[in-house]
Amino acid sequence: MTTRLQPGDTAPDFTLVNDAGNPVTLSDLKDQKVIVYFYPAAMTPGCTTQACDFSDSIDRLQAEGYTVLGISPDKPEKLATFRERDGLSITLLSDPSKETLEQWGAFGEKKLYGKVVQGVIRSTFVVEDGSIVLAQYNVKATGHVAKLRKDLGLEA
Repeated sequence: MTTRLQPGDTAPDFTLVNDAGNPVTLSDLKDQKVIVYFYPAAMTPGCTTQACDFSDSIDRLQAEGYTVLGISPDKPEKLATFRERDGLSITLLSDPSKETLEQWGAFGEKKLYGKVVQGVIRSTFVVEDGSIVLAQYNVKATGHVAKLRKDLGLEA
């Protein structure tokens, strides 16, 4: 069983490469509120919906001080294609080793079409001052960003 993070836990630090091949380190963003979300695969229907929703909300999230990091096991080249194809404006990070996914409890057993498989568990976290303030596992791709904004008190 994968260990799941809880509010109050220290956010596991990571350095991952973005779609342009540049490293991004979570601890470098310690003065910001960071939304870290994990998704199974770029350019699949649910992951595209979720990434587009985050991109459509990025101005409002940034105005409230949030940075959004989307992490998947995809290679940077695929992430670059994803960004270009769908006009994404959020930071996409590559974790092909799945080490960060595992540290955050976002990789492990899950149900897929009624079968138990090993894979990415669609998850979202909010990090402030290096600590987890919100941890959501097994989130739905559709409508998740609107729910997250409501959970964060960002709905007008």
